[in-house]
Amino acid sequence: MARVAIAVVGAGAIGRKHIAALAASGAARLAAVVDPAPEAAALAAGAGVPHLPGLGALATADGGAVEGVILATPTALHLPQALECIARGWPVLVEKPVAATAAEAAELADAAAAAGVPVLVGHHRRHNPRIAAARALLAQGGLGRVVAVQASVLLCRPDDYFRPDWRRAPGAGPLLTNLIHEIDTLRHLLGEVTAVQAAASNAIRGFAVEDSAAILLHFASGALGTVAVSDAAAAPRSWELTAGENPDYPGVAGEGCIAISGTLGALDLPGLRLWRHAGGPRGWFTPMQAETLPVTDADPLLHQIDHFAAVIRGRAAPLVDAADAGRSVAGVDAILRATRMGLRETVA
Repeated sequence: MARVAIAVVGAGAIGRKHIAALAASGAARLAAVVDPAPEAAALAAGAGVPHLPGLGALATADGGAVEGVILATPTALHLPQALECIARGWPVLVEKPVAATAAEAAELADAAAAAGVPVLVGHHRRHNPRIAAARALLAQGGLGRVVAVQASVLLCRPDDYFRPDWRRAPGAGPLLTNLIHEIDTLRHLLGEVTAVQAAASNAIRGFAVEDSAAILLHFASGALGTVAVSDAAAAPRSWELTAGENPDYPGVAGEGCIAISGTLGALDLPGLRLWRHAGGPRGWFTPMQAETLPVTDADPLLHQIDHFAAVIRGRAAPLVDAADAGRSVAGVDAILRATRMGLRETVA
């Protein structure tokens, strides 16, 4: 069967990764690059596909050949561009976050449902075999009832990252740009977040945007979670540095960034190290032993492309649809509101 023809809109860093995944996929192929930037023309020429300035041009010039669209554009453009794709009947993969606000995500989800056009959201970590293995273990009750989770989003942005003014302004910090990944991953593994508490700080750089935050998550199950966030931390405890799924980042072997603790055991991610009592009564006097769960690593972006092809063919429902992704945006919205409230008690 012929590979599904997919256009990539946005030829920045993530757009180029989607283009590379399409080149490696046996289920889908690149049909066009849509981006007004001159660099995009060279990228399209190198791939042997049309270069077009916008979605309107795609519909006019190559609409009949396109079966799906990937939106790898700035978040502010996701809603209007996705709505245009839905109106044209194109299944669409929207990069995370699906929209700037939970309200926009709901508008997109409603439009997709009304038109019957599938929307997949690019939370690619859900396609990582290590996340799938953790979810399977949890579903089987392998940790018992989850009590707590600790997650870290600790990374260090270089000084030259902040040369553009907008990166020093509210909205450009790690809460919006990085934390959405962890919120979605934790929801996927542990269920819905029902309430949050949070505090943020800009003490390191003094910019108008936060550089660090501490967050408490309340899950519907009764479990509690803590998340440490900073883009000013020289620490090897973020998914990018520990999972090894993105070759752009130097990997750090043996470290973890998510620790899930239950009544029968504990699991570290991404290493999949499972801790349980070795025998005897459950309690702190009983030794614990560890095993590493087996997993076959694979590129989650390639898995996501192949899944999108199946969605377009009508063979699969989106693993992450707009409504689901919107709940992750709602979690970050709530965290941002909590940081602005600034409720705290002084230690006597």
